[in-house]
Amino acid sequence: MAFAESSMLLAVASTGLAGLAIFTAAVLRGWSEWLEFKRLQAARSADSRSGGGRIEIADLRSRVRKLEAIANGIEL
Repeated sequence: MAFAESSMLLAVASTGLAGLAIFTAAVLRGWSEWLEFKRLQAARSADSRSGGGRIEIADLRSRVRKLEAIANGIEL
């Protein structure tokens, strides 16, 4: 009788441990996917900010050209 109880206890413990391992693997996979998603979001927002920076630089360059033309006495 003791052998049957111990084998049943071992089966339940093994099943619980396997379930815990599967759950842990799923949570870690979800966490890594979430981190990758956040990295992509950060990269996209950085790209959009740098695109806006290029527009600002182009605007500043055109202003400098206009000021240089005014300084040289050329009307645009």
